[in-house]
Amino acid sequence: MADAASRLTALAEDLLGVPLPLAIRAWDGSEAGPPDAPVLVVRHRRALRRLLWKPGELGLARAWVAGELDVEGDLYEALDRLAGLIWERGADAKDAVHALRDPRFRAAARGLLHIAGPFPPPPPPAEEVRPRTGPLHTRRRDRAAISHHYDVGNDFYALVLGPSMVYSCAYWTEVGTLEEAQAAKLDLICRKLALKEGDRLLDVGCGWGSMAIHAAREYGARVVGVTLSTEQAAYARKRIADEGLTDRVEIRVQDYRDVGDGPYDAISSVGMAEHVGRIRYREYADDLYALLRPGGRLLNHQISRRPEKDEAAYHVDAFIDRYVFPDGELAPVGRTTSALEEAGFEVRDVEAIREHYALTLRQWVTNLEDRWAEAARLTSPGRARVWRLYMAASAVSFERNRIGVNQILAVRTPGDGASGLPLRPRTWDERPGG
Repeated sequence: MADAASRLTALAEDLLGVPLPLAIRAWDGSEAGPPDAPVLVVRHRRALRRLLWKPGELGLARAWVAGELDVEGDLYEALDRLAGLIWERGADAKDAVHALRDPRFRAAARGLLHIAGPFPPPPPPAEEVRPRTGPLHTRRRDRAAISHHYDVGNDFYALVLGPSMVYSCAYWTEVGTLEEAQAAKLDLICRKLALKEGDRLLDVGCGWGSMAIHAAREYGARVVGVTLSTEQAAYARKRIADEGLTDRVEIRVQDYRDVGDGPYDAISSVGMAEHVGRIRYREYADDLYALLRPGGRLLNHQISRRPEKDEAAYHVDAFIDRYVFPDGELAPVGRTTSALEEAGFEVRDVEAIREHYALTLRQWVTNLEDRWAEAARLTSPGRARVWRLYMAASAVSFERNRIGVNQILAVRTPGDGASGLPLRPRTWDERPGG
């Protein structure tokens, strides 16, 4: 087909009602669109067939993961331009893509059918999770979801995350390396929890053991870390043995709902609550409250989303659900603090650090891109493409305030009201000896 790029550009602009902010290069070598803009490369007509069968985000995701779509140029700029088009134009632009009854969509679909040909698309990429059935957030279903995301190879995560092996937002207190920023985050959490020699710390969703090791090595805490990932647990146990901390740190493959050996002096939950889900969040808060001694502290570090006008209509991002975090859900920070308070916690501090996560994600993307061939070999080319798109798009979302991340410090305040916190807030911002 001659000049497929011009035809695709015209279809997109008719559908969206505005000029397309990206150039398009099609499989026939044709190119159209604004000069000096990032280029959306459509490598095969199959990408169009995926869009016809699954209009919107899921069809685009399948084409991207399969390598039928790519971006040439600055990926962040491309995503930023598309984000501005979709998010800032509001519901009209979104509905034009998703509403099958929209006449613009029907016209675009006919045009795509003519270009792509009347053939069904290939099956979804192997990296896609099949639609699940049954109740959300049962122990069995949560274990499967965690395994999909985390049990993809410790070597792959080491490549992306770097030596710190911390898979959550770093804390960029000053110009420095990713490893320094991650160490600063771990230390900040320990100071907010006021950890001291001999304290019992429960690290919920302990990952590869970085928080547990830091708390035991630097503060003398006795730590129990729980995870549902067998690969994470094996990696963490080896690190702990290498550090000579087996007498202070225990790593369990265990659901947080099955921890029964409280009370603990402190609980850290870093990047784990996103997996809990709306229907289980109050249960999560109740369980952690019950595991703390009176006066004990909880540090809940969690990604949040902006509130929807109609919360009942909120739906999970299709790309994230099928390829990244199955069954993961984000909640507004107000809902999280309310659930903690309803469980009995006294919320004492909320620190929003979303800009820090954008910086962290950009570092992870750089690590991935710098060792792309090795990353694809360690997992699969499709999985590497999933992580590149997911992390780059998330960075743009943090930068545009579509999502945030917050550290919530809460206390199981005893009946006499003695919280144990100092009168002057945020003394933890002072570094020891500073």
